[in-house]
Amino acid sequence: MVIGAAVVLFIASFLSLFSYDCSGGIDCSRLNSPNAWDSLGILMSVFLAGIIGAALVIVGRLAPRKIVGLDLGQFGTAFTVFALWTAFWTIIDVSGAGAGLILGLLGTIVLAAATVAGPLVPALKAPLVGAPKPPQAVQPPYGGQPGQGYGYPGAQQQQQQPYGAQPSQGYGYPGAQTGGQQGQPGQADPAQAQASQAQQAAPQGGAAPAGDFTPFWFAVPVARPLYGEDGAPNPIAELAPGTWYLAVEQRGQGLIAQTQDGRRGVLQDTTGIQRG
Repeated sequence: MVIGAAVVLFIASFLSLFSYDCSGGIDCSRLNSPNAWDSLGILMSVFLAGIIGAALVIVGRLAPRKIVGLDLGQFGTAFTVFALWTAFWTIIDVSGAGAGLILGLLGTIVLAAATVAGPLVPALKAPLVGAPKPPQAVQPPYGGQPGQGYGYPGAQQQQQQPYGAQPSQGYGYPGAQTGGQQGQPGQADPAQAQASQAQQAAPQGGAAPAGDFTPFWFAVPVARPLYGEDGAPNPIAELAPGTWYLAVEQRGQGLIAQTQDGRRGVLQDTTGIQRG
């Protein structure tokens, strides 16, 4: 609307400002009706003032900035209101207004109304250039592993292991310290066999005994709060499903978990967690 009104003002500046009564046998063919470009005062105070005001409003919406504490849009609104004020009194003062003055008055009315009502009407607040859409997250296929983002033990290098082999040994993974070559099920290392028996004897909550605890990666099935180690009743973070977290210690029936940003807290509800 603002751009359309500015275009109307520009076209009206080339039309005649005054009209003449040629009745009664008066020859009007020799009369030279001036336009706004022949009258510097009307050109600057009505037509160019309105066009400049429209340009300031548009630039202020595309790239907001302030001058002397005021937005460019506020300067543009002041220009359009001034152009309407001058056009109104000019058309009243002349005896015969031409097409240039009439269109100029209509253009300044629309222009001033659009700039003044712009901040008040929600439909006119829409940005001239649409904001870029955020990228959509890629959903894993049905039955696939959770999103392998930051914190996943095998995010940096994921390789398919043969049947019977141990999972990838990332940072903090239970088998990271006792790594070695993967052998046949019947030729397992005695130390690994003992560790496997200890894990099978661990409680169903997913944590090993406190005296023989080994850090491991885990994921929660639903969002669960993480409380501070000082026992404060308010949670310090929330563990989200689909993200891997590191369990560094056992605290009673709960776990001391570490988030991706390094915060540590107590996960009181460990039922149904998925170990990495």
